[in-house]
Amino acid sequence: MDKLIKMVETMKPFFEKVSNNIYLRAIRDGFVSCIPVILFSSLFILVACVPEIFDYKWPEAVSSVLWQAYNYSMGMLGILMVATIAKSLTDSINTKMPKLRQINDVSVMIVSIICLLLLAVAPVDGGISTEFMGTKGLLSAFVVAFSVPNIYKFFVKRNITIKLPDEVPHYIAQTFADLIPLSVAVMVYWIFGIVFKEATGMMFGAWILEVFKPLFVAADGYIGVAIIYGAMAMFWFVGIHGPSIVEPAVTAIYIANIEANLQIVNAGGHATNILTHPTSYFVATLGGTGATLMFCAMCAFIAKSKQLRAVGRASIIPVTFAVNEPILFGAPIVLNPVLFVPFILAPILNVWIFKFFVDGLGMNAFTYILPWTTPAPIGLIIGTGFAKLAFVLAPLLLVVDAVLYYPFFRVYDAQLVEKEKAGAVEAADETAVAVPAAPVVTEADLPNDEKRVLVLCASGATSSMLAKAITKGAEHRHAPVESIAMAYGQHKDIITDFDLIVLAPQMASMYDELKSDCDAKGVKSATTSGREYVGLTRDPDKALDFALALMAH
Repeated sequence: MDKLIKMVETMKPFFEKVSNNIYLRAIRDGFVSCIPVILFSSLFILVACVPEIFDYKWPEAVSSVLWQAYNYSMGMLGILMVATIAKSLTDSINTKMPKLRQINDVSVMIVSIICLLLLAVAPVDGGISTEFMGTKGLLSAFVVAFSVPNIYKFFVKRNITIKLPDEVPHYIAQTFADLIPLSVAVMVYWIFGIVFKEATGMMFGAWILEVFKPLFVAADGYIGVAIIYGAMAMFWFVGIHGPSIVEPAVTAIYIANIEANLQIVNAGGHATNILTHPTSYFVATLGGTGATLMFCAMCAFIAKSKQLRAVGRASIIPVTFAVNEPILFGAPIVLNPVLFVPFILAPILNVWIFKFFVDGLGMNAFTYILPWTTPAPIGLIIGTGFAKLAFVLAPLLLVVDAVLYYPFFRVYDAQLVEKEKAGAVEAADETAVAVPAAPVVTEADLPNDEKRVLVLCASGATSSMLAKAITKGAEHRHAPVESIAMAYGQHKDIITDFDLIVLAPQMASMYDELKSDCDAKGVKSATTSGREYVGLTRDPDKALDFALALMAH
């Protein structure tokens, strides 16, 4: 097992390189930006459809209004995603461009929308079809969002532009500077769309869906889901945020499947598409990547090791809401050979059992999207439309995960007990994870002017734990320090609003880029180890000292 772990760890630089890929990051950032829209639209669908499960049907007028909110939000997702992905990619490209020769991200967003319409939306009598403006247009949106910023880059980097006299105001000159790449991008997609339809008899948006259909089907099979969710766990095991690598590649499948399931159920059919965001949230990752909820519960309530008991009790609440970094780094699970097998296998077995319930027992797959922080058993029941079998599946998955983790938990617990008895491991107390020594800031050293700290992680959940700890420490000691959390990528335009930006450990592969951005704008930056980060989240005073020491350095 140690040899296997070392082999996996040697591949970490490659995994980190993949994680840093600007195109995968652009998909992830674009999706994160659209999550509020997806959740908003899902609320209306829940209100519109769930009553029918209990034999109540809304009047036609009410139902029409509810579906209207869905159609004009989720139904426009392709349009929204092409703009947000293109902006994220443009921001990444701009970091390598000269400071006085930056690509206009607003112009790129506008042109990307136009190009998507030219590529994937067909004209109909009196208007245009909306079929490929939503989830069916996501693959086309990726093509457009990846190419348009590069067209702009070609012209902006070479300063190929319409030059105006110096007396012309900058904002007017910028309009003309954007005119050449804008015109070229629109012309390219206009001509390509016409030629492609003449040659194939299909709009590009419909054609690309047909091309990728076999991949969608294969990904939904037993082997496909095993590879996808096993890979997420494998990346996390070596300390890299797995979903940030894997999910961008399957986001289009996730979103297309959830809408397809909804349409099938509304038509009275059996929804069988497995790969969806809720499957990841509420089946594969019960308690976070690795399905760690039951392992955390065992640590909290039956562990004999003081270390595991302390970590489990400190982590059980966030893990219940799928924030499992405290247990991943606190136990630790990351790079722990004893826990490798259940950490990889639990997500795979969970999804296989779910697939058997859907394919073999006739249960409907997920039709609704809920926030990923919804406790998994609740999300599983609601997301499947209160399917009767979901009330059986939810506790069954918990039992399966407990049985799978238990023997490995016992071995690891016994190892720690022996080490604690021998004094090789300092026993953690009953309420907190030990925090490494950090400079203590005296009351006299507290800043007089206001300081702002930003903490970043993949989704803004783990980072909120440290941000809240810093804020609590500041309130307790009456220090003028404010701290907030965000998902990585959301900080790009507001770096200078902060005095310090801290990167959570699972995003450490992004630190070189963050440091470069922060150094260019005179802002302090830092990252931490997993163990240190978990400890800081449990000790507000130490968290405040940690932030102040970095800002004073």
